[in-house]
Order: sequence, then C-alpha cells, then structure tokens
Amino acid sequence: MQTKFNLGKKFLGMLSIGIITSASVFATVTGTDVMQKAYDVKKPNFTHSAVEMDLISSNGDVQKRLVEEWSREKNDLASTVMIFRSPSSVKDTRFLQIENESGPNSKWIYLPALRTVRRVSSAEGDKSFMGTDATYDDMETRKVDVDNHELLGSESFNGYDCYKVKSTAKDLSSSQYAYRISWVDKNSYVPVKIEMYDKQNALEKVLTVDKLQQVQGYWIPLIDTMKNVQSGHSTKIGILKLELDKAVSDGMFTSAFLKTGRI
Repeated sequence: MQTKFNLGKKFLGMLSIGIITSASVFATVTGTDVMQKAYDVKKPNFTHSAVEMDLISSNGDVQKRLVEEWSREKNDLASTVMIFRSPSSVKDTRFLQIENESGPNSKWIYLPALRTVRRVSSAEGDKSFMGTDATYDDMETRKVDVDNHELLGSESFNGYDCYKVKSTAKDLSSSQYAYRISWVDKNSYVPVKIEMYDKQNALEKVLTVDKLQQVQGYWIPLIDTMKNVQSGHSTKIGILKLELDKAVSDGMFTSAFLKTGRI
C-alpha cells in the first residue's frame, strides 16, 4: 500500500507593485517544478507501521482490515512489504513492491490459500489491490518525467494553501487515467488532494489527506481516503502506530520472505 509549494502575494495598498511582483514570481514556478519538489520530499530511510484499513461500501457498510507495513528507501528507490493481519479472509496475505530506476515497479503477492508467491504483471496495473479503491498502479509514485505538468494556479483546500497542477501522461496508453489534478501544500510539498479522471475525462476517484503531521522531521499523511465517485465505494487508511528510521533487514524485501513470512 504506496507520494509538496509558495507564489507571490498581492499587497493591498500597493496594488500595481503587488501585481507586478505576483506575476513575476508566478512566472518562475512551473507545474514540473512543483511536482518535482513533491517527488523529492524528504522520506525516512525506514518505516514500520500498523495500519487500519476501512473498506466502505456505497451504503456505508464498513469492512475493517489490519495491515502491518515496512518500507525502505535505498539509493533513492523505495521498497515496501505489507502483511494483512486480519480479518481471517485475508490473514497472512503478503505483498512486496520494489521501485525500479526505470519502468514500472516490480510487485509480488503471496496468497495463503494457494501457498504460492505470484508476480503481479504490468497488465494488472489497473486492477483493484485487495478489494480497495486503489489499483496496483495507484500504489506507485509516478516519476515526474512521465507526465506533462501544467500549473493551474493556487487554491486553498481544507485549510492548506496549495499549488494546483494538472498532470497528463506523455504516453496515454501507459496510464489508466486521462489526467490527474493535484493540490500540493506549499508548506510541506505534500499533495493533500488528487483527482483522477478516466479515459472519458470523467472524474473517477479522489484521494484526500485527512491528517498530515510532521513526525521526526518528516511530513507523514496519517489518515487518508480514496473515494471512487463513480461507484460510491471508498477506502480509508489510518496509521495506528509508526516507527521511523529503525533499520529493517534487506531480507524482508524478497520473494522468499513473502513465501515464509520469516527472514
């Protein structure tokens, strides 16, 4: 289960000077600049967390899941392992994602009922991950240079002063969405809202950060929600426990660990 900005101000009483200043500063900031800063936000070298996942149906029924997650940043590339702890229907399902320098991330899943590790193919990128509203591709952090980024301006969202950026894939056949619009907090450079539009240019999903907090010098989304506005289903994720920068064995980020659950 796997993501940062300040424009010139118009000063009352000095309108003409303010307009010139604002236009000058605005011209120096591009959508690509904003998304690159979002991509480059400082991340912990290691993360260990307990996560509560709520799958919420359109009629409000909630299915709760508990997931344990470990992440590692190595050579500017991220690896993540997830183990589903409950309920019994998904207990001991294990998932591994490894970011590659180029191309899509490598992904594997262990299904306890089959007692086998299966590699997730890139063709499955638009499939739901474990019944959530996130697809396998949604769990990746898109590299900045695969999209064209247009700065739409500044806009407030949920109390955050944000840059608003439209990102369109350079190769549309490689993206499950026509485009995305991101609201990126100018202070932390964390996207606090992302709208995802389908190939018919209709709004499909909205990801919102419900609680963003600085922990040990890192900006961490502690609660977020992804809602499929077309189906009415949503997934809410909250971090219950969090441990940062405590080293995790490299052995965890292997398909061998997926199969046994042991290093």
